[in-house]
Amino acid sequence: MKNKVWIIIAVTFVAIMILAAVLYPKLSEKYSTDEKQNNASFENVVQADDFTVYDSEMNKVKLSDYFGQPIVINFWTSWCGPCKSELPAFDVMYEKYGDEVVFMMINLTDGYNETVNGVKEFVLDSGYSFPVYYDIEYNASNTYGVRSIPQTVLINADGSLYDTRVGAMSEVVLENYIKQMIGEEQ
Repeated sequence: MKNKVWIIIAVTFVAIMILAAVLYPKLSEKYSTDEKQNNASFENVVQADDFTVYDSEMNKVKLSDYFGQPIVINFWTSWCGPCKSELPAFDVMYEKYGDEVVFMMINLTDGYNETVNGVKEFVLDSGYSFPVYYDIEYNASNTYGVRSIPQTVLINADGSLYDTRVGAMSEVVLENYIKQMIGEEQ
């Protein structure tokens, strides 16, 4: 009786081993295919959502007009201390990389605390050369869920999101982002 139990256990073990040897390659192939599909979904990029703002002549400008080049979007106001602290860095980077990267310095223009004329005067008095866009209808800030400023959105040349950063950036940090986007730094 004891021998029969051992024989049944041995036969069951051998059967399981044979079954495993047969099924393992098929399961491995299926898992490998599933993993490749999952990795492919991580490789899918998130496209930047389009929005409309106004340039200094009050012409409508769409974000998608600039796809094809890396884009740096900065949401700011003239009354925001952290915003004002980083604007010089953006101006330096605009002067240095403005031919390779689109800079969209988007002012959150509410018409009360922040007016188009007031912002134009602020930019002129500060000596900034970067282009300023006005988010009069909050189309851009709502599209990107801006709840705290400054906020910077970085977009690759293909229109995919590269990164988003909330808070003031130093010139060094901003330049590192730009170099990564244009392929000068890995």
